Amino acid sequence: MLDIKFIRENPDIVKENIKKKFQDEKLPLVDEVIELDSQRRANIQEADQLRSDRNRLSKQVGMLMGQAKKDPSKLAEAEAVKKQVTDEAERLAALEKLEAELDEKVHHIMLQIPQIIDPSVPIGPDDSANVEVQRFGEAKVPDFPIPYHTDIMESFDGIDMDAAGRVSGSGFYYLLGDIARLHEAVLAYGRDFMISKGFTYCIPPFMIHGNVVEGVMSQTDMDAMMYKIEGEDLYLIGTSEHGRFIDQIIPAEKLPQTLTSYSPCFRKEKGSHGIEERGVYRIHQFEKQEMIVVCKPEDSKAWYDKLWNFSVELFRSMDIPVRQLECCSGDLADLKVKSCDIEAWSPRQQKYFEVCSCSNLGDAQARRLRIRYKDENGKMQLCHTLNNTCVAPPRMLIAFLENNLQADGTVKIPEVLWPYMGGTKVLVPTKK
Repeated sequence: MLDIKFIRENPDIVKENIKKKFQDEKLPLVDEVIELDSQRRANIQEADQLRSDRNRLSKQVGMLMGQAKKDPSKLAEAEAVKKQVTDEAERLAALEKLEAELDEKVHHIMLQIPQIIDPSVPIGPDDSANVEVQRFGEAKVPDFPIPYHTDIMESFDGIDMDAAGRVSGSGFYYLLGDIARLHEAVLAYGRDFMISKGFTYCIPPFMIHGNVVEGVMSQTDMDAMMYKIEGEDLYLIGTSEHGRFIDQIIPAEKLPQTLTSYSPCFRKEKGSHGIEERGVYRIHQFEKQEMIVVCKPEDSKAWYDKLWNFSVELFRSMDIPVRQLECCSGDLADLKVKSCDIEAWSPRQQKYFEVCSCSNLGDAQARRLRIRYKDENGKMQLCHTLNNTCVAPPRMLIAFLENNLQADGTVKIPEVLWPYMGGTKVLVPTKK
């Protein structure tokens, strides 16, 4: 969310940014919010003047009433001033009601105006214009056929989607045996990998208030993604990058705050999906280990590069080739300044698919959640926030299984995972 002062002073920049994001339908919002803000400020000014007058007139009434005891002619003057106080109190009440209405209208529009994107972001209407930056590891296609990922899992008696469908409906799954253990091993390895980078392990609440959800994502994403608890101001989390630091002033010497946060994630995942998004690719619940950084503005660009490089290092340590894909302007969520995806190689599909999303949100989340610090001059400043996926199985398991599958149906376990798999180096299928 932008600063309303910035919008007032730079309407052309804000409109040009909207055009770069191919959201021309939002252009009228800029003039609308500027006009509403002008009304709001005029309203506040008049209300402040009435409050000042009320204090002055109340003292005047008291003085006149005291004089009226000695001079009855002062009583009429006192009554006139009392009526003025009453009239102005009614006007003030109306202004305060209007102020609340204007605040709500301004806030609603401000949530819809996108963050100013970084100059380095490629311009394009949608993900088809995303730009490949670089590749890491050799993307190989083996000389044997690779089954669909659920077929690989079923060869280990590792998944039961039919039972999950009977219990919960579509978009759910049971993981079993070695596949379930591998799922947890990857999460535990991701956790320890990030701890080794100096991040603090965090397990957040799994339900959060609506204002926190509003603080970390757009209204569109909130409605399309989040499950609400009926009758309560609580949502099941869809990500762990939420507001531990809401309404906090973080001491400057304690920045950056770096967390590797674990959470189950619950998402509606509305819409139709292609054949490659069956199985456990796009589901209603999954577990995720994330990277979260709260830092000073001048440090956020450097942290952005560190975070996506951590993803590359992590996936390469598990023998999974990846590439970095720069997200174009039209593919950026409204809160993001800059974002890239780390995509893993799928030898079965012979293409890359997203496994990590790294984002610099600038001060957008911090403004919504009121996360601040005092600079060296004692001036209050907004922090910058960043987040990146560390590992998000079971989707990540698709890349793992395909890239480590052997011709005989076994799955090679990379050395970094041996301690988390009880020393197991190879998974052997239980059925062909």
